[in-house]
Order: sequence, then structure tokens, then C-alpha cells
Amino acid sequence: MLGEYLPILIFFAVGFAIAFVLLGLGLIAGSHRPDIEKNAPFECGFPAFEDARINFDVRYYLVAILFIIFDLEIAFLFPWAVVLNKVGIFGIVVMGIFLSILIVGFIYEWKKGALEWE
Repeated sequence: MLGEYLPILIFFAVGFAIAFVLLGLGLIAGSHRPDIEKNAPFECGFPAFEDARINFDVRYYLVAILFIIFDLEIAFLFPWAVVLNKVGIFGIVVMGIFLSILIVGFIYEWKKGALEWE
């Protein structure tokens, strides 16, 4: 059984070896001359005016999660579109049900005000 996984193990070993060698070469050959400007926090070209660890509004995270969910669900449409002529009417009906559930969820979130940014 180990023989089946040996190529994968060798692949990972070579990958880690190359990564460590390149990191080591960068540490050895790189210049180490820090100054005030290199160590200063950089935020859009001007000094930071606030602490970076402020609380964000939960709506920001909600919109981000909704975007990820709908983006991933739309990604399911691409494989379906590729095999559309092979799945027949059953595939079309199933995708219609899937898209109907998406639309109902989107309308629910819209009515609840989850997409409002005030």
C-alpha cells in the first residue's frame, strides 16, 4: 500500500525541500538593513490613524458570507451547462428546482433587509 502513495510522498518532499532551500537562500543572501520607514506601518500612503483591531459591523460579514454562498452556488451551474445535452429533461428539472430554491432564499434575504447597507 505504501508503494501506491510513494510518488505523492516524493512530490511533497521535493516541494518542501525546494521551499526551504529558497527561503534559506533568501535569508542568507538578502540584505538586512531595517530603518524607521521600513518598519513603519503602511496604510494607503499615510500613517495609521486608528487601531487596526476595531470591531466591524456584523452586516459586513453577512454580506460577505452571502456573496460567497451565491458565488459558490452559481459555480454549480458551469458543470451542469457543460453536460446539458447529456442530462436531458431530468437535469433541467433538477436545476430548475435548485435555482428556485436560490431565488426563494435571495428574496427572503432581500425582504429581511440583509442586503441593505446603512
